[in-house]
Amino acid sequence: MAHCYWHDALSGAAAGDLVTLTGDEAHHAAVVSRMRRGERVLVSDGRGVLAEGVIDRAERDGVDVVLQRIEHVDAPSPRIGLAQALAKGDRAELAVQAATELGVDALVPWQARRSVVQWKGERGEKSLERWRKVVREAGKQAIRPHLPQVAPVVDTAGLALLAGAWQLMVLDPAAPRSIAEVAIERDVLLVVGPEGGIDPAELETLDAAGAARVRMGDHVLRTSTAGPAGLAALSLRLGRW
Repeated sequence: MAHCYWHDALSGAAAGDLVTLTGDEAHHAAVVSRMRRGERVLVSDGRGVLAEGVIDRAERDGVDVVLQRIEHVDAPSPRIGLAQALAKGDRAELAVQAATELGVDALVPWQARRSVVQWKGERGEKSLERWRKVVREAGKQAIRPHLPQVAPVVDTAGLALLAGAWQLMVLDPAAPRSIAEVAIERDVLLVVGPEGGIDPAELETLDAAGAARVRMGDHVLRTSTAGPAGLAALSLRLGRW
């Protein structure tokens, strides 16, 4: 399988054009992966363009790729998003990584009431940038033509407001309906709580916004695995897999 790299300026590119990978992408290709002239690679802009090309020059300061085939991939519809509650350690990042590999279309960091981690000030900015880096690396591994967008962090009131644009499905082990029983009517935003579960008052707020509570089997999953498991279930229902 060819290696995949990101290049932001592929809009309007045509076969025969030369593009240059720079920065981290060039370093990874030339130094880490030891790619050499004549090897085939894939290049994507993360917005639907996926190009196949051949390396013409591979140096740590820049890797030149001659494009040979360009594909324009439509974004999936309806979309599947994940509102992931902030969690201690690397649990939330594990969820973000797996969700990206599984095909999530949007990610929303959620500052839930029971989240131990607090995204405030400079720490919040660094954490948000870390999520975006995880998305880029996971998307590269999965060779995704479309990268999911990572939204700014929201509190529960902000999450409830997203019900205007998304059909909210809240994972709740005590929900009366399974994730397979709720009709999908538009773009779906799957909501995953923190390690301690979603606070009852927050559940009421989301209920009032029109969210549907859904369960996945009889087991209680960790916050790092609940989201990816739900995405897999929704992907099957929507015929993505």
